[in-house]
Amino acid sequence: MTRCPCEEEVLNRIRPTPEERTYVRTMGQQLIEAVERSGKAKAMMVGSVARDTFVRGDRDLDIFMLFDPALSREELQEQGLSLAHRIAEEFGATWREKYAEHPYVNATIDSLDIDLVPCYAVASATEIKSAVDRTPFHTRYILGHIGGYADDVLLFKQFAKSGGVYGSDHMTEGFSGYLCEILTIHYGGFHPLLRAAACWKPGEVIDIERHGTKEFEDPLVVIDPVDPERNVAAALSLSRMFEFVELARGYLAEPSEAFFCRPPSPPLTREIFARLLSARGTHLFSIAFATPEYTPDTVVPQLRKSAESIRELLERSGFPVNRIDVCMGKERCMLLFELMADTVPVVRRHIGPPLSTRENAEKFLAKYVREEVFAGPYVEDGRYVVEVPRTFTRAVDLLRSKTLLDVALGKHVRRSMKQGWTVKAGAECWDEEFAVFVSRFLDRASPVVRIKRLTGK
Repeated sequence: MTRCPCEEEVLNRIRPTPEERTYVRTMGQQLIEAVERSGKAKAMMVGSVARDTFVRGDRDLDIFMLFDPALSREELQEQGLSLAHRIAEEFGATWREKYAEHPYVNATIDSLDIDLVPCYAVASATEIKSAVDRTPFHTRYILGHIGGYADDVLLFKQFAKSGGVYGSDHMTEGFSGYLCEILTIHYGGFHPLLRAAACWKPGEVIDIERHGTKEFEDPLVVIDPVDPERNVAAALSLSRMFEFVELARGYLAEPSEAFFCRPPSPPLTREIFARLLSARGTHLFSIAFATPEYTPDTVVPQLRKSAESIRELLERSGFPVNRIDVCMGKERCMLLFELMADTVPVVRRHIGPPLSTRENAEKFLAKYVREEVFAGPYVEDGRYVVEVPRTFTRAVDLLRSKTLLDVALGKHVRRSMKQGWTVKAGAECWDEEFAVFVSRFLDRASPVVRIKRLTGK
């Protein structure tokens, strides 16, 4: 199909050069041969390099070492890491162990970022013993179905990256590379995909092999072609899904290279941050604590859960919340809360049960008749009402109190916060380590709004 001129320009910029493709593939082949010479495991290249859908400069190479499924998890871990260490040292690489569902080795060889990952050589994706066992099947499936769509996948990936919706990590909650490939194959190219996405609704279901066996409640359901019980789009949030829908509509209406280029937005200075915050007239609070020593996949969902629980506590305590957000830094985590008010009156109106529910009404009366109250209990519209003093009249006092440890925090977040946390207010929330995060919090806009402001259209 005919491409827009801007798409050809983008492809010329993001397609791997022949030299780059040859170099990465040669290195991959050498690593495969080294693994197989050991006699311990078979090996294969997986991921976008193996599928020829990697964007120029993405120097990530994934080598999976496929071990006998008869090995126990402990034996797989021990033999897999031992072999990975040996291979990395044979190539003179700097390496370190990383942890996903089980450990693997991340090595750097001649500017290539290489993962050496042990997995089981299972017969089918429905027999997997760990999540990584599925990946080789993904690679084989894409290689068998990609046809002439490699360039379309490159355009989709670059489009999603520039729009801020690429990446299935818990912080992004966007499109994985494999999801990009499946959607491109399913719809038959980049343009048909955009036209379809422009009409997506929550609960959209795509089952390319028509073999799904499970119901999912995710915003987008894409049944894995190699595993009928898995949703490839499980990590995609409703927000990222519809930011992509907005991008698709915007691009179809007015194709432009601006949709493929995301200029870096420098963080605000402390002074501009303070000025913007003052103009809003709201009340910003940050909570910071030491980052738990777990992967982002574990920590980030717990940060979100904790922030949501604290939001509910603030709302219950009379402090209306406009927006919240979370960020996991290397050393510290930050939770941000923008409140519409940071102080409330001492008096709080507490509505009790209707007098028609006699037992409950009498319990309520017995409790509050003996307590220090401003007024009541009195009867209003058939119910008891009492006006009582609040424990906290300032949001900052509530956020600094041990009451935070009584709400539903994530397990690792709670453990970290028990060691202490700091609360900052207003312009003091600006923090060098979180400069980009706090800047984006204030300067929030949808992807297409950013593009329109950038291009002046």
